[in-house]
Amino acid sequence: MEASPALADLDVRIPSDIQYITHIVDEVVRRCAAADFPRRHLALNVPVALTEALSNAILRGNRDARDRSVHVRAHVDASVLVLEVRDEGDGFDLDACTDDPTTDENIWREDGRGLFLMRRLMDDVERYSDGGNVVRLTLRRP
Repeated sequence: MEASPALADLDVRIPSDIQYITHIVDEVVRRCAAADFPRRHLALNVPVALTEALSNAILRGNRDARDRSVHVRAHVDASVLVLEVRDEGDGFDLDACTDDPTTDENIWREDGRGLFLMRRLMDDVERYSDGGNVVRLTLRRP
């Protein structure tokens, strides 16, 4: 079976500044809409998961350092969205850092929900290192 051609690939580096998050999220959602992703994915899964990944990269990975950047890649085609968010941080253990916010000890915390949400809203969440810290989010169209 031949792979579907990419409808819209995005490859951009942004300054490590939260003001860029909305623009990147809007652009990825627009590209997913052009690929006819379901409305639920466009309204919830993609924007929430990508916002969390970008926020974590900027605030945690890059420690909100304005002299650092975040590299965002998105591959969108008729069957799948693959997002990669790379920061300049040291990395982390995905399983050890994913807290369940529904437990008694975490329910009142104001942070620590990003990885949990990403894992609930996307089909796959992976972390690897390639000279930086990369989080790869995959969402398959039903």
